[in-house]
Amino acid sequence: MSGTSQRDLGDSDSPIEDELEDAFNRIVDEGTQRLHRSWREVLVTGFFGGTEVAVGVLAYLSVLHATDNPLLAGLAFSVGFLALLLGRSELFTEGFLVPVTTVAAKRAGIGQLLKLWGGTLAANLAGGWLIMWLIVTAFPKLHATTVESAGHYATAPISAETIALGVLGGMTITLMTRMQHGTDSVPGKIAAAVAGAFLLAGLQMFHSILDSLLIFGALATGTAPFGYLDWLGWFGYTVVANMVGGLGLVTLLRLIRSKDRLEDERSAAS
Repeated sequence: MSGTSQRDLGDSDSPIEDELEDAFNRIVDEGTQRLHRSWREVLVTGFFGGTEVAVGVLAYLSVLHATDNPLLAGLAFSVGFLALLLGRSELFTEGFLVPVTTVAAKRAGIGQLLKLWGGTLAANLAGGWLIMWLIVTAFPKLHATTVESAGHYATAPISAETIALGVLGGMTITLMTRMQHGTDSVPGKIAAAVAGAFLLAGLQMFHSILDSLLIFGALATGTAPFGYLDWLGWFGYTVVANMVGGLGLVTLLRLIRSKDRLEDERSAAS
């Protein structure tokens, strides 16, 4: 009787374990492809990632200007994450779960991970800066909204609150990545993108790329009461906080959950 119960229990759990293994395989296979890109591919996909997030910022600012409601504007920002998802571009803060898992599985090296992170970060900022300059040039009516929104980040001092906002921002976008890789359903992936955008932009969490583009837009208006040094100070601690949230609160736990699968991958790579 007890043996039957144990077998039944194992059978009931197996579909979940199979889904987790499928998700792990998707993560490692995608990460292998991303980490073996050339410098040209890293920079181009990162540049597109920055331009696509900037389009999301345009949607955010437009709705915020019309409604003065950051929650609705956060939903509008999901345009940027949907573009990233469907266009298969690269965003720096989406490079925590998938590439790190791939390195842990010995499918790539630390040097390749640093190349992906560094190249993507620089290209995100460059592409985003260009599109934000075009946005503030094309839409003068958004100047005041852009400067006010950006000031929330650029003038924020280091404090327990701002560090927590950065940690939550990194955790949220990495959780979004985890949800998208946990399903083959396109509607499910889209739902995760919308949810991530709502939380990040709607609740004004600190996100090193998204909020940098807001700050770049404000600086491009010529009326911002802060400068690039203010941005750099904010950016420095926000990047670190995003990494703590994404790597420590999501990626590390996912690696612990997949410990047996990782050991199999490492053995196969040896």
